Amino acid sequence: MRSGGTGSQRRAREQRGLRLVSMPEAMSAQAELLPLLGGSAELTGYIPQVGEPHPYYHTLTIIVPVYNERNTVMTMLEKVLLQDTSPLAKEVFVVDDCSTDGSREYLQSVDWENFCPDTGDTVQLLLHDRNRGKGASIKTALAQAKGELVLVQDADLEYDPADYPALLRPILSGQADAVFGNRFHPGAHRVPRFYRYLLNRTFSVLCNVLTSLALTDVTACYKVLRRDTVDALKLESNRFSMETELTVKLARTGARIYEVPIVYHGRTYAEGKKIRWVDGLAATYHLFRYRFF
Repeated sequence: MRSGGTGSQRRAREQRGLRLVSMPEAMSAQAELLPLLGGSAELTGYIPQVGEPHPYYHTLTIIVPVYNERNTVMTMLEKVLLQDTSPLAKEVFVVDDCSTDGSREYLQSVDWENFCPDTGDTVQLLLHDRNRGKGASIKTALAQAKGELVLVQDADLEYDPADYPALLRPILSGQADAVFGNRFHPGAHRVPRFYRYLLNRTFSVLCNVLTSLALTDVTACYKVLRRDTVDALKLESNRFSMETELTVKLARTGARIYEVPIVYHGRTYAEGKKIRWVDGLAATYHLFRYRFF
């Protein structure tokens, strides 16, 4: 029988702000598709030393979907590339989803080959010929990605790449197959509007009821998954509902999911926030669709 670890291990996780969301005692048949590397004694609790390569993971794929983020995208990319993700090299895919505010032309003018010299990191620009949605942008990047771990980064400044080490740690140490960021924690964060907070929490509770998980923040952008886990999910959604599809399908696999607190500088609609109430309705529809059909 699997457990959440000894009392001392649980206390250590709590001190770091980690929370084990899912540790099923019996894996489903689908989980056989996902060999849990962390289950081996040689990786569980593994802490890479400075300069030491990880035995299984070598490259972090960072996908940056872009749609009309001319004022923030380059600042965000600089933050991404400055963030230390050792022992992993960074493979960054910037996917412009047919922006109309000059983002596309601006990105095309950048000399990407020399954008991050002498670091071992790479940046590649991919372009959509029409607006296809955030989910489609993620799938476009995945088709070319080589990294063993995958992280999605919004092109605005709402999420802070300084959280990468905390998001990566549970997977690198063999304790998790997927890590979700949690915006709703006691630490410092921008206070959201009540109705938006209520909708987020209500949706997360509904998702938990249908999936038997205990997630705090289903719709947070920051999620890190093993690439083999992502491939096994066979994601279909092209728009914001990919967050919902990913969570429902991940729950079916019996994967080990951790949550970590993240910094969140939420925007208002006047500041450029794009998700609308119709996206919430679509997410609810897809929650039931992927759960029952």
